[in-house]
Amino acid sequence: MRLRESEKEGLKYLVDSTIQLIVMMILTGMIYGYVKNAFARKYTRFILICIGTGLAGSVVMAVMKTATNKIDTGMWNLWFYFISGGAFILFLIFTLAGKFVKKIASLLPCICLGIIVIIQMVYALADYLVYPHTMMLTEDSVISTTFITKLTGMLLGTILVLVAGIAVYKGSLYLKQGEITALLIAAALVNGFKQVATAFSVLLARRIIPSNHTLFVLAKFATNNTDLFIYILLGISLLIAVILLIRRARADEPYSNPAERRKIKFRWILIKRWSVTIIVCSVLAVIIMTAIDALANQEIELSPVEEAVVQDGNVYVSFEQVSDGHLHRFGYETEKGTVIRFIVIKKPNSSAYGIGLDACDICGETGYYEKNGQVVCNLCDVVMNINTIGFKGGCNPIVIDYSIENGHIVVPIDGLLEYEDEFNR
Repeated sequence: MRLRESEKEGLKYLVDSTIQLIVMMILTGMIYGYVKNAFARKYTRFILICIGTGLAGSVVMAVMKTATNKIDTGMWNLWFYFISGGAFILFLIFTLAGKFVKKIASLLPCICLGIIVIIQMVYALADYLVYPHTMMLTEDSVISTTFITKLTGMLLGTILVLVAGIAVYKGSLYLKQGEITALLIAAALVNGFKQVATAFSVLLARRIIPSNHTLFVLAKFATNNTDLFIYILLGISLLIAVILLIRRARADEPYSNPAERRKIKFRWILIKRWSVTIIVCSVLAVIIMTAIDALANQEIELSPVEEAVVQDGNVYVSFEQVSDGHLHRFGYETEKGTVIRFIVIKKPNSSAYGIGLDACDICGETGYYEKNGQVVCNLCDVVMNINTIGFKGGCNPIVIDYSIENGHIVVPIDGLLEYEDEFNR
């Protein structure tokens, strides 16, 4: 099936929105359902406050990401991982201790879960809320076909994950306390493993911790198998539906009068509806992440590496090669045969140049390409502000050392070799 470019863009935003939000919605739905189930609605208002705080925090974060270059996404994510992981560990401790200390059994675990809700929402929604800004950067008008198609894809993905989250929450209410506790812990462990592995990826890339092969393999696995963790979480949410449907099939509740019978029947109808909704949403999410993703994403061929002079331990790029305002890609081949790429682009209305690796701390060495005068990340489709290329933060290219000498950009080879592992992933 051949799709028009605008249709592909709309499907991409459908896929991206689903992937970006589905984990957050499943966890939030399970947490809210767990609190309402386990504590008889005692702390549900507190979780709702945490949801509101998460929404507000994500808006602030999104604005800072689009309006400033002060957000170093990699380091912010590290803090998110540490806080969320710490809160989950405390939740386990307090839940276990709660069997012996009644007050701890309710208050402290809920506080930990509330913190997890806030962190997960800011982590997921901040990037999601940047999508409209990204759309406007790449489109001339908000009434263009492509913009409307992108926005439609984004909204459809949002509706799907919102319904999935509500269905998980509703289904959790009908589970036994031990069942929802076990499923919530399993979901949090899966998500926690992914975050720990991703944290190691950032720590290794930033040279915060020394190079370690085992940690590198772990980080690489997490980076290359992001969808796998989502599938596992979808499987855990499906268990809610499976448990409820099995219980419904075996249900034979006694009743003393017709009114009570109707009440029992209505409850099982609701259970079936929410269970089926979980199944449908999970299947649709898998289809979107596989078939729709394959349909929407055509391989974008990066422009070839251009020739540059290599001598005296440096790579020399003349101004004449890069003065046209377009993206240019250069590289140095190491003794191991690895090509370490870097990009150069002249900044608009300026004599300065944006220079950095053809890779970033977040998306790795997937590279950048030029589209409609914009520099775009090949993996996540984030549009770079050309004026900020050469600065740290966000999905910007990794900053490298260089100097200007006699009409040339001079990039030390030693500085490039520091990132050889980045191009071996």
